[in-house]
Amino acid sequence: MVRKYCRKSAASILAGLLMLSATGMSMAKSLADRKGHVRFPVLTGLLVVTTVAAATAGSLAGSKGDVHFPPTMGSDPKSECNVAYKAYIAAGGHSAYATTFYSRVVDLYIICGTKLNAPSQKAAEEMALRNCQAGLTRWKLKTASGGCAISASK
Repeated sequence: MVRKYCRKSAASILAGLLMLSATGMSMAKSLADRKGHVRFPVLTGLLVVTTVAAATAGSLAGSKGDVHFPPTMGSDPKSECNVAYKAYIAAGGHSAYATTFYSRVVDLYIICGTKLNAPSQKAAEEMALRNCQAGLTRWKLKTASGGCAISASK
């Protein structure tokens, strides 16, 4: 995840440098020609800074976040856990997806829980775990793996 943001920042900085070089002005030449008036480089620098800030403060929508283990998805794309995981990916704020570990030999079901757009990542993880464990309690199920765990959070 850090690499993705570094790439965006690096791309923004390179775009700013490209704008400078495209006009045929170097930083030293513009300083010498303008006699202390550095309008263009200052504006370009401001543009680069705002682009970098926008890239790093962007939405979390579309991001898988920190994946602790890959979630097991059922074969039906309309199942509740598949829909919940897609909603987790689409959420723009701090969110978490908790699920049971799946053993093909013993477990015939997958229980999951999510918390979308929480105030913090930690709060999202706590609520997603509670939601998943509430599903186990509600349906009076026991899994071979022992319960729910956070699969992914952002």
